[in-house]
Amino acid sequence: GSHDSFSFYIDEASPVGPEQPETVQNFVSVFGTVAKKLMRKWLATQTMNFTSQLGAGIRYFDLRISTKPRDPDNELYFAHGLFSAKVKEGLEEINAFLTDHPKEVVFLDFNHFYGMQKYHHEKLVQMLKDTYGNKMCPAIFAHEVSLQYLWEKEHQVLVFYHSPVALEVPFLWPGQMMPAPWANTTDPEKLIQFLQASITERRKKGSFFISQVVLTPKASTVVKGVASGLRETITERALPAMMQWVRTQKPGESGVNIITADFVELGDFISTVIKLNYDLDEGEDDTT
Repeated sequence: GSHDSFSFYIDEASPVGPEQPETVQNFVSVFGTVAKKLMRKWLATQTMNFTSQLGAGIRYFDLRISTKPRDPDNELYFAHGLFSAKVKEGLEEINAFLTDHPKEVVFLDFNHFYGMQKYHHEKLVQMLKDTYGNKMCPAIFAHEVSLQYLWEKEHQVLVFYHSPVALEVPFLWPGQMMPAPWANTTDPEKLIQFLQASITERRKKGSFFISQVVLTPKASTVVKGVASGLRETITERALPAMMQWVRTQKPGESGVNIITADFVELGDFISTVIKLNYDLDEGEDDTT
């Protein structure tokens, strides 16, 4: 999976997102375009678009949706501090890949909503219907969802929706079925301790589970590396330790399930996570 999957396209010309604190809003109002260019270096956590991510092996997408202030069209956008692409365009890009690859399955996790009223949710639900139709798998018990089941039903999309709206729509999976504990640290050692503890505490059966191999910059980190950005200041330096943790994991009910990262093309993140599936196969062979 990719963290802030849509952030490869963050528009420096866009207004600041409504979820940003007043300090950030004031910073941009004073320094304008220069501030937004610096913000982008810390807000863009991916460099590949959806099609490239899918081609590389990403199958889980972390999606955050926002309305844009004073937008007469009431359009929906992906957003992370600044606005990214229109949601409709991103969904259609993913759908084109699925149409060309009918045995591939993706997880779309709509986990943050900013500035959205009831009718915005209705618009998004309709957009999902229009784009994916019967490709979407209705919400059932997680342990019933095998690839074989999905292929037989010709389902390719599981949509997780972190809002009470999910309870009203059969093809929306409730957000609590996709927990994603967040370490909120810049320290690779603390991150690894957190990831290990969250897997150990993973008791809830019947849900998916995300391990976020992601470091979060503090304000002081941003100030020190303001011109270099997230990738150079944090992600690349911490990569060896984080990848070592990934390599030592075991998949399955008591292990890892979905692993997300920033800049998923770095190192051998994608191939390493995919290889963990073969450990699962071996484990099943050992028990039969």
